[in-house]
Formats: sequence, structure tokens, C-alpha cells
Amino acid sequence: MQASNYIAELVGKGRYTFTIEDADKVLGPTLVASRAALRRLSKKGEIAMPYRGFWVIVPPEFRSIGCLPPEQFIPQLMEHLREPYYAGLLSAAVYHGAAHHRPQVFQVVVAKNRPPIACGKVRVNFIARKNVVAIPIIPFKTPRGPLKISSPEATAFDLVGYSDRAVGLDNVATILSELAEKLDGKKLVEVAQFSPLAWAQRLGYLLDRAGENDKADELAEYVAQLKPVPTPLDRSKPFKGMPKDARWVVMVNAEVEAEI
Repeated sequence: MQASNYIAELVGKGRYTFTIEDADKVLGPTLVASRAALRRLSKKGEIAMPYRGFWVIVPPEFRSIGCLPPEQFIPQLMEHLREPYYAGLLSAAVYHGAAHHRPQVFQVVVAKNRPPIACGKVRVNFIARKNVVAIPIIPFKTPRGPLKISSPEATAFDLVGYSDRAVGLDNVATILSELAEKLDGKKLVEVAQFSPLAWAQRLGYLLDRAGENDKADELAEYVAQLKPVPTPLDRSKPFKGMPKDARWVVMVNAEVEAEI
């Protein structure tokens, strides 16, 4: 079978990803010939390889970016790698309607460190969270199938816990103010049990600052029961001698301002 016919057959079945092993079984007659055929299609922009041995079919409407949008191939890639994942942080915030701007990099949370992906103009960064399988996720429908994204509560925790990946605390506070209406107090406590206590302290403080004290009340009870030690609001700045927030035992060593 010719490579172009193989690609057309996959698209006809609604498939937009395939592995090199899949292609080798069909294209023949030799590995050298089949892979040369794929390289020719790649040069034409009809397919792209975001990960070694894993190809995506690029429809005409996405030729300008040189790849499928990340949400349309990440589920299939992670299934191919047999690794748990979820789209998180700023990327999840977009799906929850709580981000001013679509981030330039698609953020995926996985169990172990992985190098970033560059495919045409598409960029994917991976964030390691050892207990990724325990984090609440929800399915989000895309044109190529469901994408796993973190729940609103899990998104809030990750934004605070990885604030350096979320353009800093000011941006985190802005997103939290928009995400707050979707947060459930009990579910915040559930996610807190899978997160460092310091994350819960900082998140609670930022929710209070956003005027969402009621959403944080159950989280405050949870934190108090664990008798937390003082933790700095901003880990990158000095905190010795800084004022302490009594409710969250947070050393307020940064002035956080949400964008209105």
C-alpha cells in the first residue's frame, strides 16, 4: 500500500495518529522503503512526528502550525506510552474558562519527568507529580476523542503548587478568582490529602485574598487539624520576620495582586 493511501484510510476511519510499527506492517516491502515514504509525506506537511516513532496526521486546516493541536494527540500518545496523565495548570484553566489568555505551551502532568515536545509550532511541557493517578480528573471532549483534564479543585492546587509554571503568583491569583465559582469546599479537602500541606495553606490564603473565604472554610478546618508549620507565600523570596496570616499560617512575603 502507498503511504498516502494508508494515511487516507486512517483518516477515513477517524484516526489521526499512528505508530511507526503500525505503518511498517502495512506499507512494506521493506522498513527502509516504508520509512522513506513517511519522510516524504512529512516534508509535504501531511504528517508530523511529535514523539519518536509516533506520528500524527495533519489536516489542511492545521498545516500552518505544522502539527495537530496538542489536545488532539496527547491522549493517544500517552496511551501509546502507557503512562497516566492529565492536562493541568494553565491548560486545564483554559478548559474551565478561567484563563485570560490561551497559554503558548500545553501543560501535561505525568508521573515522572519527561522532556518537552516540539512539533511544528506546538509546544508541550510535562510536569512530574508522582501521585498523578490519585488526582481527580474529568473528561473533556475534543474532535479526536476525550482529553483528561484536572478537576477545578485539582487545577487550583497545581497552580499554587507549581506557581513558577503558571507565570507567578499574581497570575495564579487572577485565575483562582475566575475559577472560584466552580470550586467545591469538600472536594478541595479531598485534593488536599494528595498534596503537600503548604500548598493547601497558600491556596487558602489566596482564596481569602480573592474574597472567597466561604469556599476555603472547610480547607481551613483541614489545615488547622494538621497543625501546620509556617510556610512562605512565595518560596523564592526571603520570609524571615515577615507578618504571618493567622488562619493559614502563611508568612506573607509577597504582595499578590490579581488582574481585574
